[in-house]
Amino acid sequence: MGFFTLLEVATMPVLQVLIISILGAYMATNYCNLLTADARRQMNKIVFVVFTPSLMFASLAKTVTLQDIISWWFMPINIGLVFLIGGCLGWVVVKILKPEPHLEGLVIATCSAGNLGNLMLIVVPAICNEKGSPFGDQNLCNSVGLSYASFSMALGGFFIWSYTYHLIRTSGITYRTMQLAKETIPKLPNKDFDADGETKLLKEDDEDEKFAVVVSSPDLYDEQNETLAIITQTSSGKVVADEKQSVSDKIVSVLHQIVEELLAPPTVGAILGFAFGATPWLKSLIIGDGAPLRVIQDSIKLLGDGTIPCITLILGGNLTQGLRSARLKPMVIIGVIVVRYVVLPVIGMGVVKAAGDFGLLPADPLFRYVLMLQFTLPPAMNIGTMTQLFDVGQEECSILFLWTYLIASLAITLWSTVYMYILS
Repeated sequence: MGFFTLLEVATMPVLQVLIISILGAYMATNYCNLLTADARRQMNKIVFVVFTPSLMFASLAKTVTLQDIISWWFMPINIGLVFLIGGCLGWVVVKILKPEPHLEGLVIATCSAGNLGNLMLIVVPAICNEKGSPFGDQNLCNSVGLSYASFSMALGGFFIWSYTYHLIRTSGITYRTMQLAKETIPKLPNKDFDADGETKLLKEDDEDEKFAVVVSSPDLYDEQNETLAIITQTSSGKVVADEKQSVSDKIVSVLHQIVEELLAPPTVGAILGFAFGATPWLKSLIIGDGAPLRVIQDSIKLLGDGTIPCITLILGGNLTQGLRSARLKPMVIIGVIVVRYVVLPVIGMGVVKAAGDFGLLPADPLFRYVLMLQFTLPPAMNIGTMTQLFDVGQEECSILFLWTYLIASLAITLWSTVYMYILS
């Protein structure tokens, strides 16, 4: 497969995202006024509660079997490594470039969570369909490649709606705490009438002024769970929020949060999809031409097909606002791009090569190609859903997506060429 043919294959899914984003941006302008901020918020709730769980369930129940889960055991580990290494690199970017506190989770999320869904489903089968593909018979490659991509999407969704969901949710709480602190803490007058050149504001050992306020944590269904926090205004004017909790209360709170995140609709959809796909008698009820309840699977798949277009329209709508109000340093954007398209792919090649040398991978070169490609993808589209859900960093997310997806087609092409050269 030639370089320009591969470039065309890799560019198509990225162009689809950009075209639909442009349409979403136009719909959000004052001229059209169809995709307003409130409309995007309501659409996003539908995507979160209905469309994304349907997509997760339909993909897993149809394409994954118990034998696949056993024979492809290294893929969950590989995706876990992508999230772990990408998260560590994102943390380094945050510490070096210091974005605003409520954007730290977004930066780490875009460095760690790749688009393991629609891009994989398009790129992998398309490469199999091209003449000269190094992956053998075209029909067999296409069938197996689609299964690999579907399994990758399902596993990626599970990681995204647990780990990445936690990052963005925490960022939402941080943002609300900062906003509430600004509104609650009064500006304190200097009551020291005998002050000279060394005033109270310049002394580091003075007592900080503290105010108790109630910080509302975000909830999926607009229910308010209130936690008591102490908002501290230091002598330098810095605002600090600190929750007063006992050790047992913190443990209970962490366990409650884990359960809550595991019960997020997309995660539930993934778990049910795994259960139906891995259990033959359950799968026979809804999958196949002779399945008595196949209409259920068809209906769920129909709902799932609306996920990607809706997410992309929302991202495009947020982009119109983001160009005016985004508060993201250009160096942070460059840092995310370097992590996603330079550092992670190099590490990915080393991981897959080492796993192959130790005999941990099947002999199929297409499987190894998919594992390498998982280190090379642009950020997951569902990050946009989460920022909209928790009302934090929507504009900055759109800006990050704009630049990372503009570069994605060339990056995927270059790295795919390298991967196929190594595997051929």
